[in-house]
Amino acid sequence: MSSTAPPSDGVDHVDERLLRTTPLKKLLARPELGSVVGAIAVFVFFSVAADSFLRPASLGTVLYAASTIGIMAVPVAMLMIGGEFDLSAGVMVTSSALVSSMVSYQLTANVWVGVGVSLLVTLAIGAFNGFMLTRTKLPSFIITLGTFLMLTGLNLGLTKLISGTVSTKTIADMEGFPSARKLFASQVTVGGVELKVTILWWLGLVALATWILLRTRFGNWIFAVGGGADAARAVGVPVYRTKIGLYMGVAFCAWISGQHLLFSFDVVQSGEGVGNELIYIIAAVIGGCLITGGYGSAIGSAVGALIFGMTSKGIVYAEWNPDWFKFFLGAMLLLATLLNAWIRKRVEATK
Repeated sequence: MSSTAPPSDGVDHVDERLLRTTPLKKLLARPELGSVVGAIAVFVFFSVAADSFLRPASLGTVLYAASTIGIMAVPVAMLMIGGEFDLSAGVMVTSSALVSSMVSYQLTANVWVGVGVSLLVTLAIGAFNGFMLTRTKLPSFIITLGTFLMLTGLNLGLTKLISGTVSTKTIADMEGFPSARKLFASQVTVGGVELKVTILWWLGLVALATWILLRTRFGNWIFAVGGGADAARAVGVPVYRTKIGLYMGVAFCAWISGQHLLFSFDVVQSGEGVGNELIYIIAAVIGGCLITGGYGSAIGSAVGALIFGMTSKGIVYAEWNPDWFKFFLGAMLLLATLLNAWIRKRVEATK
């Protein structure tokens, strides 16, 4: 009795999903590793350079600065993992705040009416970006640049048309303002240190985004779409719905940031927000997101935002000329990108 041996070409074929990976390789494969190293370096640097940097109140200020960027950096990072950009994200924050303020003031209604209308309008802007991208197949750079310019003009034109100035009227004395301010712009005391509520929003969004990316089918769709839309479509991934959903995620977080902007200062300047979209993208890139899509993490975007916060406030605490902030920003972006590229090459070489 004889048996037929399986064909062999002299090479042991093993399913790579069954290969055991060491903890070190798992650590090196994390997208946020480079940003964590950079964050530690920045923290140590300003701890030495600025005497007041380690004070609890100073760290609270740093976290607040990081949270205002981080709330938007999270959805922008998810969008970049999905292979797209949104250049209208910064102006959309201002648009959301303006809609809330002007609807509330003009309708002389409870401010929660304006907040609700603002949510619908902002989500519609996000859906518009996603719909135009998927239907026209134009690059997201072109689509969202057009939205950016339209929103910039609408913010200024409608504000001057309705209020007669470039800023909105105060709504601080309207019904519902205290409760809305408590949700979007209040402070909480932790260990004797007052922290802005935006820090809680930020941490909650990072946790939610991490769960979506690592534990849900939609998260798998995001990575698949960013890795290759045609290949993802071939295996049944709803590419269009995924991209529209990502743009609406950016819009939702823009609504949160916009309400914080409004209820922190009572009034909104129509020209705010221009340029912030690049800061959100840079935070995501520093956090390990690839510009080409398919790789990145929400935690990395949070670390990137934290580096922003430490640098912007560390320069102030060190009593340096704030003009140097842009220099540090550019240097960190370049170093983080080079470090991430080096780590990826090392990981791929050891596979």
